[in-house]
Amino acid sequence: MSLKQESNISAVMKAVRQHEFGGPEVLRYEDAPIPEVKKGEVLVKVKAIGLNPPDWYLRDGYSMLPPEWQPKVPFPIILGTDISGEIVALGEDVTEFSVGDEVYAMVRFPSYGDSQAYAEYVSVAVSELALKPKNIDFIKAAAAPMSLLTAWQFLIELGHNEPNPLQPNRHEPIPLAGKKVLINGAAGGVGHFVVQLAKWKGAYVIAVASGKQESILRELGADEFIDYTKHNADEIFSDIDLVVDCVGGSSAGRFLKTLKKGGSLFPIFPLGFSGAEEAQKLGVKVSATQVRSNGTQLSELARLLDDGTIKVVIDSIIPLADARKAHERAAKGHIQGKIALTV
Repeated sequence: MSLKQESNISAVMKAVRQHEFGGPEVLRYEDAPIPEVKKGEVLVKVKAIGLNPPDWYLRDGYSMLPPEWQPKVPFPIILGTDISGEIVALGEDVTEFSVGDEVYAMVRFPSYGDSQAYAEYVSVAVSELALKPKNIDFIKAAAAPMSLLTAWQFLIELGHNEPNPLQPNRHEPIPLAGKKVLINGAAGGVGHFVVQLAKWKGAYVIAVASGKQESILRELGADEFIDYTKHNADEIFSDIDLVVDCVGGSSAGRFLKTLKKGGSLFPIFPLGFSGAEEAQKLGVKVSATQVRSNGTQLSELARLLDDGTIKVVIDSIIPLADARKAHERAAKGHIQGKIALTV
């Protein structure tokens, strides 16, 4: 393999690995081999890492899934998908990027057990990579990819033709201009991007979150705010065009009655949803998708992050060596925006 690379890269790096499924205590900061760079890939020296729910789902072996759906992985594994950093080596046939480029990516999702993001170095396919937005730092850039791509692929452009494991039909975004959009879990990682994209596309945005999140959500563009600790949004609203439920799961069905006929419910986490029959009776469409890596979309999103159209909210910043603390923070819930690790 011919590699163009910086000369000072050793064969070993620090990474957070796990050797069994379990709670945050299974995460170990230890030596690991630097990943091999294959054809069409680059090696990135990681500056920051963004956390996402699939990190803790995989850490505990996707225990919420039926046993036959739970992934079998080759331990030890490295968690994570979202990174920002600097390219230090190019694999064969890579002409789109150069050593020294600052980049961000969502790496190999969905996959289990391949070298992933909680590490000093990550190999990334060029198809998943984009130049980092210039006007935000590495931490905010690393916090964006999965959550922002999820919001984009649900709301704006799917951008892939992968079979949908969640439903027989392809997910189709709907036009948002002039529509009334209710966002449940609006302050979380995906939710705070959904608020901004819906507003950017001309929707009237109703944000549902806990009271302490009101000021940040109004700042991000929410027209109306509901504190779910005081009011049930599903009992207040009707005639909504689109509900994006960023909490999802079995409780998403309660929003069906808020929608007008022909309206849509997009549960970001659709597992456990059981309202298909009711949706049909009400003339409401329920649709979801699974986010996929997409460097082209990240390039487009970099422009919106650069000009301030989309802002990244950071909940907390924790060193990579203390990844366990980051997972403990995530387990407490009520995350405002994103948790990030620094390398």
